[in-house]
Amino acid sequence: MALHELRSITTFVQAAELGSLRRAAAAQGLSPQAASQALAQLEHHLGVRLFHRTTRSLALTREGQQFLETVQPALLALNHALQAAQRSREDIAGPLRIVGPHSSFRPILAPLLDEFCRRHPEVQPDVQLDDRIGNWVEERVDVGFRIGTATKEGVIARRLLPLQMIICAAPSYLAEHGTPDSLSALSSHRCSALRSATTGRILPWHVRIGEHIVDQPVVPAFCSNDEELELQATLAGQIIAQVSSISTAAYFRSGQLVPVLTEHTTHHASLWVYYGSRDAQPARARAFIDMAVAKLGDSGPYILSMAELEALAG
Repeated sequence: MALHELRSITTFVQAAELGSLRRAAAAQGLSPQAASQALAQLEHHLGVRLFHRTTRSLALTREGQQFLETVQPALLALNHALQAAQRSREDIAGPLRIVGPHSSFRPILAPLLDEFCRRHPEVQPDVQLDDRIGNWVEERVDVGFRIGTATKEGVIARRLLPLQMIICAAPSYLAEHGTPDSLSALSSHRCSALRSATTGRILPWHVRIGEHIVDQPVVPAFCSNDEELELQATLAGQIIAQVSSISTAAYFRSGQLVPVLTEHTTHHASLWVYYGSRDAQPARARAFIDMAVAKLGDSGPYILSMAELEALAG
């Protein structure tokens, strides 16, 4: 059914209930001329007259009475459905589908979800962590997070915080192997590297040299496609690694990790939150996005200043 047909039927039903086409027009915010035209279009479409009309009276024809008895319950049910959909849009309840990267993201998402669910216990999160970038429309995603340098086409994106990449090791590693004093010195250390989940390639480190970000190839003594496994090996003193501040800031501040070569720390990528048009979002999605922006926007808990890094490096 076309939208103009629904409006014409609504005009007819209200005119019959109110006994006046002028009143029906006012109830819908239409001009009397628009209401009269809508009714005429409906009668033309049906091929019957629905009202006997004079300048002073409005009475249903036999066909109009039959049509009213048929459409009135259906129109009432449709209005109830529309009202229920509008209410559900404003209720902070129901399923909330969230996607994000598997790597590095859990330390941020877990406390965010915990606080959100405590505030809104009627929301049921459905979380998919995956390093691939799928089709968010087809997968009916409400809120997405990605790490990168550019936004994804077709959705709205907001930058949350920079992604620092810090070269580091555990105190026990540095006590046994010494502290590298230059990038070239890394060749004599047990370095770690990540393997791309999509291409299978060993990924270089990205380091800052002056004003530029360059690739720093490493010969890995430890290689994995999982950042959590790499982090645990680093904490155990097995390797020296380049890690994300998102998952490791607390370890630096507790002294379990020590930054090295701090002048080569980068923050060329960022964490972004993605979503569709806010006009069509349910309230639960809007509330979660607002919390993510408030809690994570350039958030101190996940970022170390250069002064702090240098102090921690000693």
